[in-house]
Amino acid sequence: MPKLMIKNIGTLVSGDISNPLLTGDALIVEGGLIQAIGREKDLDVRGIEQVIDAGKMTLTPGLIDSHCHPVLGDFTPRQKMLDFIESSLHGGVTTAISAGEVHLPGRPKDVAGTKALAILAAKSFANARPSGVKVLGGSIILEPGLQEKDFEELAREGVKVVAEIGLGGVKSPKEAAPMVKWAKKCGMVVMMHTGGTSIPGSATVSADDVIATDPDIVSHINGGPTAVSFAEAEKLIRKTALTLEIAHCGNSKMIVDVMKIVKEMKAYPRIIIGNDAPSGTGVIPLGILRVINFLASLCGVKAEEAIAMATGNTAKVYRLNRGVIEVGREADLVIMDAPLGSVGKDALSAIEAGDIPGIAAVLIDGRMKIGVSRNTPPPNGKIAISQ
Repeated sequence: MPKLMIKNIGTLVSGDISNPLLTGDALIVEGGLIQAIGREKDLDVRGIEQVIDAGKMTLTPGLIDSHCHPVLGDFTPRQKMLDFIESSLHGGVTTAISAGEVHLPGRPKDVAGTKALAILAAKSFANARPSGVKVLGGSIILEPGLQEKDFEELAREGVKVVAEIGLGGVKSPKEAAPMVKWAKKCGMVVMMHTGGTSIPGSATVSADDVIATDPDIVSHINGGPTAVSFAEAEKLIRKTALTLEIAHCGNSKMIVDVMKIVKEMKAYPRIIIGNDAPSGTGVIPLGILRVINFLASLCGVKAEEAIAMATGNTAKVYRLNRGVIEVGREADLVIMDAPLGSVGKDALSAIEAGDIPGIAAVLIDGRMKIGVSRNTPPPNGKIAISQ
């Protein structure tokens, strides 16, 4: 893996919601990790083997989709579509987190089967990244009969997430709460379906259900796709400290309503962004970018803050060593710019104007995975690569 420098960066977006913009115009990557950040003239360039000139464009962390429903590999039986994860890569997504492999045809619902599916998917995605995208797969779908020893086994075998509660046979807080405690004890992150039903077999989940169950994450607080009432959403925002997920496959009006309270409470660090696809809504490769645009153009959120919600905020709750441009972090990066014809002068002002930015390059662990995206409008700028 060559030692890499990215230079001539116009704007450096950190992914850290507390300090979303960095000074500097260059960074160095070695061994897949960020090794240095600053002014090019101040960095030690000895041993650099490859240089990417960013052409004064904006550099951000790779986007993290906090809510995806894969099965195995890059195929979705929900929409009978190949390469949907690769398509998300062209939308700047470098990590996708499974909310449960619920769309598997004939999905087993007994204890042995649900454990086997989670372990298989976790190990499969750990061994094979679709087009390079890091998929945190194998989220355990809660079914009746699971015991503490089962969560201990799942954790030993690499399962790190509890799929959104409500999709499996365990639906009530009385059944789910003990399992949540066992999962957290084993270091797992727990998400919970919120609002109306999404697919046949799922359940309506109220604010009181969420509070009684005590997950880490309120999945799609703006609906998935049917939202809870505004009063229910307000209770979850004001009465808990839970992480709040905004989903693309949700209720757009509820995003506006939710973000008014979040802004009032200065609770931006609690917001993460998920696509919630593949779903009945479909496969939306630019779903994360579209939510970023919605927040920045219609909800009064700065573009760099919205990007942090889709990067560093998510990385923090899932304890990932990525999502923030910082020394020692995995070098998952996106170079973007205002698209051709935009009123925006750069990626951030274009996003705040409601325009999808043009992606010029996506890197994972410091390696180029794509150049100009096939899914976004073309960027104004161009990168240049030299050896």
